[in-house]
Amino acid sequence: MSNKTIQAIFDDDDVLVAAVKKVRESGNHIEEVFTPFPVHGLDKAMGLKDTRLAITAFIYGVIGISFAVWMMNFMMIKDWPQDIGGKPSFSYAENMPSFIPIMFELTVFFAAHLMVITFYMRSKLWPFQTASNPDPRTTSHLFMMEVAAGDNAEAVSSLLKDAGATELNVVDKH
Repeated sequence: MSNKTIQAIFDDDDVLVAAVKKVRESGNHIEEVFTPFPVHGLDKAMGLKDTRLAITAFIYGVIGISFAVWMMNFMMIKDWPQDIGGKPSFSYAENMPSFIPIMFELTVFFAAHLMVITFYMRSKLWPFQTASNPDPRTTSHLFMMEVAAGDNAEAVSSLLKDAGATELNVVDKH
């Protein structure tokens, strides 16, 4: 079995989505699709699963609010209690209304920063990494679909040409 991949270039996003549906219906595997902007409905056409990043954002928010509660309880009640504005420092529950803005800010801070780190790790975007885009034209005006061809490159090429591809490149992936 060969490791040939066909890179099909499209000049319209609607033609691309229709081609993705045709390729999936024919049973061929789509490696990747490169677009200069988000294309509505492409993820559904490719059959991608829904993301679980929202769950991680919630978990990071819970970590943030837990840290805020621990930090304020330790600093304002246990370590160095102070009488600020006539409010006694006997317990955390008595002072919680004044701590709500801090809890909100740390929840958002933790969720936002940890989500950025999670996104970079999930996308394998490391500092000083070179771009892995196979065709620079897909960052400005063209769309590209990479399809695993295997041994039937001619059949896949004709399928892509019939689907509206303007240019085809056969690449040997290692």
